[in-house]
Amino acid sequence: MRLVTNDERRARLGVRHALTVSTGLRTPEEVARALVGLHATESASVHLSIGARSREISISDVQRSLYHSRTLITQLSMRETLFAYPRDLIPAVLGSAAARVAGVARRRLIRDLERWGSTGEGEGQAWLTAAETTVLSGLADGVPRSSKQIRTEIVEVSGVINQAPDKSWGGPVAIAPKVLALLNLQGSLARAGNAGDWYRNHPTWTTARAWWGQEPPGPLTARQGYAELVHRWLWSYGPGTVEDMAWWLGTTKTAIRAALENVDARQVVLEDGSVGWLRSDDLDVITAAEDWVALLPMFDPTVMGWKKRDFYLGEHAPQLFDSAGNSGTTAWVNGRVVGVWIQDAGGQVQVRLLEEVSAAAGEALLAEAERLNQLLEGKRVFTVYPSPAMQPEAELRILSPDLSAESCGKRSQ
Repeated sequence: MRLVTNDERRARLGVRHALTVSTGLRTPEEVARALVGLHATESASVHLSIGARSREISISDVQRSLYHSRTLITQLSMRETLFAYPRDLIPAVLGSAAARVAGVARRRLIRDLERWGSTGEGEGQAWLTAAETTVLSGLADGVPRSSKQIRTEIVEVSGVINQAPDKSWGGPVAIAPKVLALLNLQGSLARAGNAGDWYRNHPTWTTARAWWGQEPPGPLTARQGYAELVHRWLWSYGPGTVEDMAWWLGTTKTAIRAALENVDARQVVLEDGSVGWLRSDDLDVITAAEDWVALLPMFDPTVMGWKKRDFYLGEHAPQLFDSAGNSGTTAWVNGRVVGVWIQDAGGQVQVRLLEEVSAAAGEALLAEAERLNQLLEGKRVFTVYPSPAMQPEAELRILSPDLSAESCGKRSQ
């Protein structure tokens, strides 16, 4: 087995994730394929992840792909997380990762309905089946509706579950969003347009048939679906371990090992001594062809791509994720995270450093911050998942134009 060093892994990351300038991707679909899928928990993340990887793609280009040509489909799937996938990948996702999550979510909702809702013991399954049928019938006209509109129009899902009333974290929880999420996981309901600005979350819903403009493709089998996803993941993120892939797909190691057999993957040795995997058609050594920097948004696929992240995070992981494991923004130099970015009160992008960088890297980061300012056009992008390094009280160096080879920026006050 050949050794894949951390330097090579970082070089692969830059090339395969389209973070080097020479990559030259031209469409939102090309960027999504390069990353397998784009995290879409926050609407802004999709647009900014794409914008970070191409100087030719505008916000309106991303909007067209998501909501007009619909060549990117927003779909709940692994780890019950929202992704934007290339259209052709949806059958694989629905048959594998989404189906697994749907089974768990369905059992959980039935349990909660019987424990805290208005249905009696043993009646949750029948109630849920009837509610799903009613929702799909109510949305059959193809007119996208918000969750609030659906609760108003469809009385069957207008109620709440009074979850854990004796607990401090308990209280009423609307039923409709849970039913809508389950129907999306099962492939019968689609997230349609965003009713608000591109950088805010105001999703609407319609039937999958209405959104696709035709009968949507059926799911692959679980084995076929996992094989397709692992095949693409290995090209974009490889080498990775079985644990990396099982975490990313939210599935079992057994399913991953079966997929690795199906795609004829090859074992390699990683720098820490663990066993990694590459596709059999991707065994050549990749080296860094150019220096690069990047400012990536919260939930970007690159920072969330592996379970074990030391080779690109170093010791910075505690500063870059919130308590639930959600990633904040990140600043990169040649395959390593060196800081984060925020917007100041005036909406201007500000780079905060977790470590010192060279003068050349600092200048490149400042240029990337200006490019991001132009993409944002003064709009403030807020997140409910700020990392510790993004918090106002974080004492980090602020990157400024006054650079030296030894140190960049000044410490925030």
